[in-house]
Amino acid sequence: MKSLKLISSAIAMLICFVSMAQERTITGIITDETKLALPGVNIFNQASKAIATTDFDGKYSIQAKTGDMLVFTFIGYKKQSQKVQNSNIINIKLFPESSSLQEVVVVGYGTSESTSDYSARSYERAERRKEKREASKALKGKVAGVQIQNSVGYVASPSSTTVIRGNATISPKNEPMYIIDGVPAKANQMAKINPNDIKDLKVLKDEAATSIYGSKASNGVVVISTKNEMYKNLSEKELDKKLNIIPIPTEPTQEDYDSFVENSFESPKTAPLSTFSIDVDNASYTNIRRFLNNGQQVPKDAVRVEEMVNFFKYTYPQPKNEHPFSINTEVSDSPWNSNNKILKIGLQGKNIPTNDLPASNLVFLIDVSGSMGDMNKLPLLKQSMKILVNELRAKDKVSIVVYAGAAGMVLPPTSGDEKTTIINALDNLQSGGSTAGGAGIELAYKTATENFIKGGNNRVILATDGDFNVGSASNSDMEKLIEDKRKTGVFLTCLGYGMGNYKDSKMEILADKGNGNYAYIDNIQEANRFLGKEFKGSMFAIAKDVKIQIEFNPKQVQAYRLIGYENRKLRPEDFKNDAIDAGELGSNHTVTALYEIIPAGVKSDYLAEQPDDLKYTKTEPSSNNYSNELATIKFRYKKPDGDKSIEMVQIIENKSVVLEKASDDMKFSSAVAWFGLKLRDSKLITNKSSEEIVKLAKQGNSNDGEGYKAEFIRLVEGAKQFN
Repeated sequence: MKSLKLISSAIAMLICFVSMAQERTITGIITDETKLALPGVNIFNQASKAIATTDFDGKYSIQAKTGDMLVFTFIGYKKQSQKVQNSNIINIKLFPESSSLQEVVVVGYGTSESTSDYSARSYERAERRKEKREASKALKGKVAGVQIQNSVGYVASPSSTTVIRGNATISPKNEPMYIIDGVPAKANQMAKINPNDIKDLKVLKDEAATSIYGSKASNGVVVISTKNEMYKNLSEKELDKKLNIIPIPTEPTQEDYDSFVENSFESPKTAPLSTFSIDVDNASYTNIRRFLNNGQQVPKDAVRVEEMVNFFKYTYPQPKNEHPFSINTEVSDSPWNSNNKILKIGLQGKNIPTNDLPASNLVFLIDVSGSMGDMNKLPLLKQSMKILVNELRAKDKVSIVVYAGAAGMVLPPTSGDEKTTIINALDNLQSGGSTAGGAGIELAYKTATENFIKGGNNRVILATDGDFNVGSASNSDMEKLIEDKRKTGVFLTCLGYGMGNYKDSKMEILADKGNGNYAYIDNIQEANRFLGKEFKGSMFAIAKDVKIQIEFNPKQVQAYRLIGYENRKLRPEDFKNDAIDAGELGSNHTVTALYEIIPAGVKSDYLAEQPDDLKYTKTEPSSNNYSNELATIKFRYKKPDGDKSIEMVQIIENKSVVLEKASDDMKFSSAVAWFGLKLRDSKLITNKSSEEIVKLAKQGNSNDGEGYKAEFIRLVEGAKQFN
């Protein structure tokens, strides 16, 4: 018996030692001190010498054993070490390095290198030689004092910003000169060179640079020599062609946006009702993000403030009654006009578990015309659709219709669990020809109606740059076509891609008039957000034709204006007219609308002259002043397969808080609207300070697990050049 106990103990100890010695996968997320994900962080296992790098979302995966030491390094940040213990998840927060970086200085007649950790540099170099990454990443971590600022993950912006640090402040204006095989080049050309083709790389600065290349090299020179001098004597255009670079237009001269006039203040005495359709689209925000990330001025008419606000999710409670959404209101001070108030109206859609969602009948309508050949169009589109395919279930079915010079079906209705078949069909798509968009829409809706699932999710997903130039070309023709197709009961999702010739106006019309929603996909991360993480909200409607009508109390409100929603305003009589189309709300979706209010008795420069008293028509306020009521708000919606609307009514109390005590949602949504109004150069805001916008956004930045709010703050800070 005693020997059996000893054997059991020995076996237990052996199992323990074996388990401790076994390698396992360690994962985690690396962020900075603001909780923003850090891509490109190096993770080094000192025991096994294994190396990993974080992706765009700051995520990493590396093999390690209990007791191994992981070292986390990133240029400009303090190195951190973490011992692997029992947990398989290790999240790290890196903090900026306060001390200046040591530098490698390459001069025209020799090299001077300051002391540094040679071993750390060696394994970083070895890993980069293994992987085929752009040359800009080959510099990062190799040469201290050289800062690489990549537009990480943005397919539309392949270039990088490289800064050779000297006495000047680090900024994009300090971009060095690039020389490839003796020929002056651009940053995006340098970034496209395969590191395996590089024979030699040198960095010149100060007198060593200017003595050879003149004053243009005052910010330093990156000199690259390739094997066999494959790029020698090429012109700029020839170099672009050889590197498969499609130039990014400096100005969006061929892009098309509908112009509109900003909502003005109205008096509740002369305009007692404000009526509009909800808008769940957020294409305007991602399009603006694309412009700002490319260092371009944002076209005024590309800014739709409500779509910027509705890109972000807010913490509204789930509905507790029979209605598919909850209603939430809040009133606080206006951040841009100190004497005014902001009323926030928030809707929270019911969260339906994925397994309980109805079966889907989806038709992918894909533009494969010649204009879709750019990397940020059809190639990005195909990768995006694969994300959506991965969300499908066996009871779902997919068809694929394409159009170029003509329309055709490339995949008949196929079960959602046949993912390989669907993905192979996507991979085989190629671009070429003209854009018969009207014919494509006709065939897609015909396919959707022939395979209609009663009580299901029947939807056409149109993916294009919006450049319809054959058949139904004008916006009015497209509007008539899509309004007719809406009657089939098939919903529409529009996915926009590309730049330079992008037709936002057509995409917006299609989504607005076709029981649809609209997203602009500027990179694969946005595709993952909209088609992956928010699949339910973007693809499954829980309510359609949702309208809002608000009546302000003239005893409390001198004037009001709806912020944004200019293209969604309705006439008062449209509210009860079930034939009038309005927006749809998806599972777990939020919708936010903001009103700016001038309280009664407040003097304001924004108020127009009051009209004289009318002789024949008198508008007298109620004898009851309803002093505890600011407004009455009504909602109408239909069930996804319904034809008759259902009405909800709620009173908004005359109760306001100072902005400092307002909710985080109020602060952040107001900051986003503020930035949008600034981009539109609104004449109705007195304060246009980027610093104040950033300050308010930071105060409201909570529940930001995905980092989108932190990204917004960074965009505002980077847009100061357009003040």
